Amino acid sequence: MYVGSALIPRFSLLVAIGDRREMLTEPAALAPHPGREQCVGEVSGAAEAFGIRAGMPVSEALGRCPRLALVAPDPGRAAGEWERIVRSLEGIGAAVESDCAGEAFFALDGLRSIWGPRREDVLARAARAIGRPARIAGAPTRFSAFAAAGAAPPRRRRRAPRMIEAGAERGFLAPLPVSLLDGRLRSEGGDPGGRLVGTLERLGVRTLGDLVELPRVAIADRFGKLGLRAHELASGRDTPLRPRLPHEELIQAIGLPEAAYGTQLDRALDLLIERLLADPRRGGRPIRSLRLEARLAGGGSWTAEAVMRSASSSAERLGLALQPKLAGLAAPATALALRALELAPAGGAQPSLARDPATRRHERLTEAVQQVRAAAGRDSVLRVLEVDPGSRVPERWAVLAPYGEGGR
Repeated sequence: MYVGSALIPRFSLLVAIGDRREMLTEPAALAPHPGREQCVGEVSGAAEAFGIRAGMPVSEALGRCPRLALVAPDPGRAAGEWERIVRSLEGIGAAVESDCAGEAFFALDGLRSIWGPRREDVLARAARAIGRPARIAGAPTRFSAFAAAGAAPPRRRRRAPRMIEAGAERGFLAPLPVSLLDGRLRSEGGDPGGRLVGTLERLGVRTLGDLVELPRVAIADRFGKLGLRAHELASGRDTPLRPRLPHEELIQAIGLPEAAYGTQLDRALDLLIERLLADPRRGGRPIRSLRLEARLAGGGSWTAEAVMRSASSSAERLGLALQPKLAGLAAPATALALRALELAPAGGAQPSLARDPATRRHERLTEAVQQVRAAAGRDSVLRVLEVDPGSRVPERWAVLAPYGEGGR
């Protein structure tokens, strides 16, 4: 299976800068989100020249470049614009995996019967669907496609998308810098601060080929699971795609007076909840997770997510989950929006007539698995699968496997 990659580098920074494109020629970076770890976000090319990377502490970034401009982040607008791009890719039939704004991956082979016999034809159609300059490439694995797209120039007319053939992934990746792992590992949530890549560079590991030549045993002993994941990616191996399920976008917004606070914010939130529950597109489905978004008066935006303990259509329960989030709003807001991120199937809970403890336990376990996945991602729940319990090698006794969607 071949994977297509569509990248828009520094997407969140571009959205936050808006029309002030001249800032991209100067050292600039996204400022930390209010109330979160004091680390910079995406950085401009001029800032990268000073050795500044996303996830670096603000104090270290300013120490490397005192004239670094910190741009107020706008996560709400970035998420909205990227959602439109992902939906445009889904509109041509692509099953898209996208863990962060600016990166999308999709399978190519299933679309060849629609958009042309060659994989390059599918990539060209995806570029037209995006409708803005993007880096497009294809490869047999996700990381190879990511690296090929990162090295490709922005897609323009009369320029064929880059395609890495099967069997050539390792040779293509070998001369590339090890810093490519930084963005991929951060997207997977494994190394938010980029510490692994920095350590590898200090140890003299400059390219992905240098990393592959190191023994896996030594990497596991020094860096653990994260190091083995990096070694796997550098070797041209990757996990299968996990495309998202297309869903209806449910969002409600309301404008606020600039001096709104306290009871006024609570009342605005109650109104948004009522509107969201009354939206006919919800189709009676209970809500499992939501995102609260605010447009700040001084520029930028603020977001906070809430995951329900169990999917609910109760305005009172949704309010209890969301109202504490308003305390994290550190600046006056001019608008407030509420977005439903995940919905549960319609029909509600259907308890069995028989009071069977095993059945009740299975129902609760299934709901708990869905709650954890909604809060921490699809790979947050694994099960231990026995493989060779009689082996003399402890590593062969069992492996971690994905937990079934139905809690089995």
